[in-house]
Amino acid sequence: MARIHDPRVTEQRNPRTAEIDLASSAEIVALLNAEDRAVSEAVATQAAEIAAAIDAAEATFRAGGRLFYVGAGTSGRLGVLDASECPPTFGVSPEMVQGIIAGGMAALTRAQEGAEDRPDGARADLTAAQVRAGDFVVGIAASGTTPYVQAALEHARTLGARTALVACSPPPPAMRAAADIAIVPVTGPEALTGSTRMKAGTATKLVLNTITSGAMIRLGKTYGNLMVDLQATNDKLRDRSERIVAEVCELSRDAASTLLVAAGGRVKTAIVMHKRQCTRAEAEQLLDEGGGVIRRVVTDAPPPV
Repeated sequence: MARIHDPRVTEQRNPRTAEIDLASSAEIVALLNAEDRAVSEAVATQAAEIAAAIDAAEATFRAGGRLFYVGAGTSGRLGVLDASECPPTFGVSPEMVQGIIAGGMAALTRAQEGAEDRPDGARADLTAAQVRAGDFVVGIAASGTTPYVQAALEHARTLGARTALVACSPPPPAMRAAADIAIVPVTGPEALTGSTRMKAGTATKLVLNTITSGAMIRLGKTYGNLMVDLQATNDKLRDRSERIVAEVCELSRDAASTLLVAAGGRVKTAIVMHKRQCTRAEAEQLLDEGGGVIRRVVTDAPPPV
C-alpha cells in the first residue's frame, strides 16, 4: 500500500522512534531526551525573527496597545499560559498580554472538537476581545496550517493590528502572507507522530517566553537580571521582594520591609526612593520620565552576582 505523504513536518513519521513501543522506560527517556535536545537549536535559527517580535511587542506596549496570543489546542494553551504569567512576574495588567484559545477557556482542560477548523470562531473571538489597531496579534499554529489561526491573523490585519506567526512547520503561502513576522523553528517529526505537545510545544514555549520576557526587559521590568516589577501576591513573592530591596539598597531585612511599605509594595519604586532619597511620588515621577527603566533614573549598577 502506498504511503500518503503529509507535507507538514509535524505530521511526518520519525524513523528514530519507529520502535519506541518496544522500548523500556529507560530507553523511552533516552529517545525522548535525544529528540528534545534539537529543540533549542531550532529556536536559535529564528533569533532575528524573535528579536523583531520583541521590538514589535515593546513598541505596542509603549503606545498603549496589547499583545494577543491566538491558537488552538496545545498552541492555544501555551499562549494562555504565557499571558497568565505576565502579571505576577512583571507587575502588568492582565489586559496587557492576553491569550485567546479556540473553543474558549473550556478548551484549556478539555478538547473542543472542531474548534480549530472554524474561521468564524476566530473572528468572533477577536471581536469579543476588542482587538483593534495598535494591538499585536501573535498566531500560534504548530503545524502552520490551523484555519482558526489563519483567520485570526487575517482579521487582525483588517483591524489595523500588527501580526506574527509562530509555527514549527513551514506554513503555506496564505498563512505566511497573514503575518508581518514569521517565527518558524522547524523541530522535525515528533517522537509520537503528530503529537505537537512534545517538541513543537517545547519550542513554542521557548519562543513565547522570549517574546514576553524580552519585551518586558526592554520596558524596564528588570534591574540587571532582578525582576523589580513583580507583584507580591503570595509569601514567596513577598519574600523575594524584600530580598531584592535589601540586596540592591544594602539594607537590613526589616529596613527593606519598611521601605517597601512606604513604596506601596513596589520594588522598583522602593529602589529609586532609596537611591535618590526621594518620596514615593517623586520616585514614580522619575520612573515615568525614564520610561520605567531604573538605569535611566539612578547611576548605580545592580550589585554584582
